[in-house]
Amino acid sequence: MKIVIVGGVAGGMSAATRLRRLSENAEITVVERSGYVSFANCGLPYHVGGVIEERSALLLQTPESLAARFGIRVLVRHEVTAIDRAGRVVTVSGPDGEVDMPYDALVLSPGARPVRPPIPGIERALSLRDIEDTDAMVAAVSGDVRTAVVIGGGFIGVEVAENLRHKGMDVTIVEAADQAMAPLDPEMAAFVHERIRDHGVDLRLGAAVEVIGERDVTLADGSVVPADVVVASIGVRPDSSLAVDAGLEVEESGGIVVDEAMRTSDPAIYAVGDAVVKRDALDGSAVMVPLANTANRQGRMVADVIMGLDAGDRPVLGTAIVGIFGLQVATTGWNAKRLAAAGREFRQIHTHPVSHAGYYPGAAGLHLKLLVDPETDAILGAQALGEEGADKRVDVIATAMAGGVTASRLADLELAYAPAFGSAKDPVNMLGYVASNLREGTVETVQWDEVAERVAAGDVLLDTRTPGEVAGGAIPGALNIPVDDLRERLDEVPEGRVVAYCAVGIRGYLAARILSQAGREVANLDGGYTTWRAATAG
Repeated sequence: MKIVIVGGVAGGMSAATRLRRLSENAEITVVERSGYVSFANCGLPYHVGGVIEERSALLLQTPESLAARFGIRVLVRHEVTAIDRAGRVVTVSGPDGEVDMPYDALVLSPGARPVRPPIPGIERALSLRDIEDTDAMVAAVSGDVRTAVVIGGGFIGVEVAENLRHKGMDVTIVEAADQAMAPLDPEMAAFVHERIRDHGVDLRLGAAVEVIGERDVTLADGSVVPADVVVASIGVRPDSSLAVDAGLEVEESGGIVVDEAMRTSDPAIYAVGDAVVKRDALDGSAVMVPLANTANRQGRMVADVIMGLDAGDRPVLGTAIVGIFGLQVATTGWNAKRLAAAGREFRQIHTHPVSHAGYYPGAAGLHLKLLVDPETDAILGAQALGEEGADKRVDVIATAMAGGVTASRLADLELAYAPAFGSAKDPVNMLGYVASNLREGTVETVQWDEVAERVAAGDVLLDTRTPGEVAGGAIPGALNIPVDDLRERLDEVPEGRVVAYCAVGIRGYLAARILSQAGREVANLDGGYTTWRAATAG
């Protein structure tokens, strides 16, 4: 059986090596356009910044090592330029010319290519996709350069910005949207903005690049930003031109359409990785999710299918994480912006716990958000930020979503605990407790962006923190009665609906329970002053 794989790295090499483990007799050829077939592309920004010092650490396998261990033929600096579907032949172009290569099964793993908008001077902007791009960027930042502009504030953009800052450069991030890190909701992204700016990066939101000059960048508002180096990190598009030229079915987004077995519209041709359309786990819609975990999983799975095993693709949640100057930023599922745009009802929960038991040294603050279907209690998405522990909380929630665990049932999860690693009531358990209270009607909550409307309608804003905390900042117009004094001072709370709040929501919840049992109509500000302050800081 002759199997040709177009493209290496995650999807292609996972398919190739799994194919060999399943069949010693298959003829497996990998055709890779670049000079490197297996490398750690997620580590590229960190080599640019010198965090990963040795370039060789990024190179996982070579054509020689793959031939020796797996008996796989690897052609680097070769490109498949055409597919003859009727004859089951691909045309391969390389340094020595063109050759036709027959196949019984063809796997497309071309990945995604960086978006390069038609900005004057865009040819000067560097991108970061492969080892060759990395070498070019390392060379560009190793000379007499002091300033850099990164266009785009997504995952790769913030990683590149951090690593250029690590090299001592003055860095500006130019982001067209009103927030960085689009998978986050605005009040969560506010913590990211603060962290980026605290580390000396000039973050320009709602800004667009008009012209890239020789040593600067001109923005749409007319401001000029010094830029010895420019990096374009605006996003990626499926590299599906080969599939399009072959007449395979492709979505409007450019993604290659595949079935659950990763077959394209031609049953002899399969496709995996960043170039293919995935199924969303929440609504089954077609989505583009360029993540390494999914590419690796699809590569292994397509090998199983080709070799006759029972296998099928899974829908995607889009679980992802990035580090930003020591801050872990993790997400899974949908955010509130996407849910609102889709017209879906949802409930929001914000908490601000610590990463492990507070009495044990080194506990770091966390900012968690859970999105819940108010009718079914299904978990719709989650976001987590913190210097420690954000990763495992989102991983637990993503696993719960995959297993159909509802939001309230998060309280029942038996999670590993010792003071150095967690709390007896883990932050994930606590999200479950809050979800259960809301589901049962034990408490009503309002969100940070509803406070002004509530106050305008005449609601009493009750700050249940201590006077010392209030002195450090408060929501304007709030009445301060510490929760420990509330029972004795109920008569001081004016008539009408009450919105209670504290620092993070716990004392506000206690105040809401006291007031509701005293016959008052009351809601707790979800996430407390911490969420409100971050969201309204500007």
